[in-house]
Formats: sequence, C-alpha cells, structure tokens
Amino acid sequence: MLSPYRALFAAPGSRSFTGAGLLGRMPLSMMGIGVVTMISQVTGRYGLAGALSATIALSAAVLGPQISRLVDRYGQRRVLRPATLSALAAAAGLLLTTHFDGPDWVLFLCSAGIGCVPSVGAMTRARWALIYRGRPELHTAYAFESVIDEICFIFGPIISIGLSTVWFPEAGPLLAACFLAAGVFWLTSQRATEPPPHPGGHHTGGSALRSAGLQVLVATFVATGAIFGAVDVVTVAFADEEGHKGAASIVLAVYAAGSCVAGAVFGLLRFAGAPARRWVLGICAMAVSMIPLLLVGNLPFLAVALFVAGLSIAPTMITTMALVELHVPRAKLTEGMTWVSTGLAVGVALGSSLSGWVIDAAGARAGYGVPVAAGAVAVAVGFLGYRRLSKPVPQRGGTHEEHSERQERHLA
Repeated sequence: MLSPYRALFAAPGSRSFTGAGLLGRMPLSMMGIGVVTMISQVTGRYGLAGALSATIALSAAVLGPQISRLVDRYGQRRVLRPATLSALAAAAGLLLTTHFDGPDWVLFLCSAGIGCVPSVGAMTRARWALIYRGRPELHTAYAFESVIDEICFIFGPIISIGLSTVWFPEAGPLLAACFLAAGVFWLTSQRATEPPPHPGGHHTGGSALRSAGLQVLVATFVATGAIFGAVDVVTVAFADEEGHKGAASIVLAVYAAGSCVAGAVFGLLRFAGAPARRWVLGICAMAVSMIPLLLVGNLPFLAVALFVAGLSIAPTMITTMALVELHVPRAKLTEGMTWVSTGLAVGVALGSSLSGWVIDAAGARAGYGVPVAAGAVAVAVGFLGYRRLSKPVPQRGGTHEEHSERQERHLA
C-alpha cells in the first residue's frame, strides 16, 4: 500500500527537500499556539493572546503572497533567506518584550514583523509540481505534503505548549524560530530541485488572484481558517478550565492525527470525477464535524470529537492544491498556493481573535460556537462559488512541450 509514496522519492533530491520542508513548517503549528500559551502564562489575558496570534496571521496574509510572488520571479534562495532573517528578528523582539514586560504596542509591532515568514509548504509543493506535473504521482505528492503538514500539527503543539508550560513561557516560540531558520536555510541550499525563476515578462496580467477559481478557494478558506484558529485558542482555554492546560497539546495533536490518517489513505486513491465536487463535499464534512464540539463536556470527549473532525481536513487540502494547480498559470504557481495559505491565515486571525473575546466574556464552552459558525460560512461560500471551480480551465501559459524542455534543462 505504501509503494506509491516510496516511488515518489525516486526523484533525485526529493528526500532532502522534504526533510527541510518538515523542519521549516514546524513553526506553522508552533508559533501561533506558542504565542497564545506564552502570553496567557505571563499575563493571563486570552484576549491579548488571541489578538497577537491574529496579528501574526494577518501579517502573514498580507506579506506571504508578495514574498511568494518574488520567489516566482527571482527564485527561492534569493528571496527566502532575507525574508526569514526579518521574521527571526521580529520573533526575537516579541520574546524579549514579553520576558521584560514591555508595552503591548511593541508586542503587536513584533507580531506583525513575524508575518515575513515564508510559506515553506508552498515552496516544497512547487518543487513536486516541477518534477511530476501532468502525472498521477503529483496527486500522491500533494497527499504526502498534507501528511507532512499534519505531522507538524501533531507534534508542534505538543512541543510548543509543553515547553512553554513546563520549562519557561518563551520556550515554545523560541524553538519554533530555530526550526524556521534551520529548515529554510537547508531548503534554499538545495539548488538542483529549485523551480527556475520566471522573469518579469511571464508575470503579465497581474496577480494570480485574478483567477476566478482561486478567488473562490481563497474566500472559502478564510472561513476554514477561522475554524482552525478558533479551535486552537478555545481548546487551550477549555483545558485550562478543566485544570489540565498542558493536555491541550495532546488534544490538538489528536485533531491533527485524524487529518494525517485521512490524508495518507486519500493519497493512495485515484479519482475520475471532477475535483471541484470532491472539494465541496470536503468543505461540508468539515463544517458538520464542528457541531459536536458544542456538546463537549470533558477532555476525552473533546479529543474524540476533534479526531473525527480532523478526518476531513487533509483530503480537502489535497484537493484544494490540485485545483490551484489547475486554475493558476504555471509562472505564478507558488503565489497561487500561498494565496490559499493567506486565506487560511486571515481566517485564523479572525477565528483566534473572536474566540478569545468570547472566552473572556462567556467561557471556553461558548467559544466553540465560533468554529461552528465559521463552518456554516465556509459551506455557503463554497456552494456560491462552485460554478467558477467547475468551469473549464483556459490555457494557463506555456505548452507541455515547452515545460518539459525547461524541466529537462533545469534538472540537467
């Protein structure tokens, strides 16, 4: 059963950039929840904690697509290294300000600077697309990438929350910054698999977001991101109310484990139908799976409910990346994938902020109403935009022969 995944790594360099991508993506699951845990530990203010996490997400939403657009033009190495150094400097400022009880405005300023962090997942997916575009292996590669995402979300919160609660409050975000530095610099040292940059002439027509299909995906994933952001913050608060704050990392890991299992199985399947239909079904499943959270009464029940909810995440994300690859020009693929992450980031910001306010006002159990409402919005937007996703995709620039020649020259 695992042979399709083993076959992926016959491509030279694939093991190395996958390992680097794993390290570089760990902050995706560690930084936001680490900041929530750190600030709540030091100040006890969940509203402030959620607002800072939201600021990081919103900043990434603004800066991430611009960084990826530069990557498409100039290459990963030239852009990712300075962007990562900027994010690391901002993270250092956030930790120092928290430790020395600095003013709130400095916390927000540093949180905004962390938004320079590059979308490492988009970078590794672009490398897979370069190798396997137009072949069945690309579906398996996207599935594998989603499994890697979920591995990060299984272990990231455990490490981040665990270190911040057991060692010292700043430990989780500090380790996240170390993972980011190691992953990005290792990834950008691998030149053989780096997608070739596209000069400015290939970027006529403006942003990748002009694609009608991509607009639907991004808008829907704003609501989907609100689910994720709210679940993270509310789960930490709920575990705190139950007297076991450190257990939040285990519960969130179970949530990610459900997605990981589903993604691994989904990658072994082959589908003949339209991907847009599978995508809408996935969005509906994610929304429905939030309803049992309103009935949560204890941590074991919450863990079971979140595991079931997680089963719909990775298959939906895999199908989303396949739709991006269909609807976005090849010269703007990294930007297009990052726009999806941007939609998620905006949603995470909204969800974490709103849930933090609800928790402060009415308690953690009431906070689970936020992901339920966000799921309903995601379904509504998905259905309204379904026709755009199901329309035939126009020629996206460059024939398959031209692409094959470029790929052969690059790999040579």
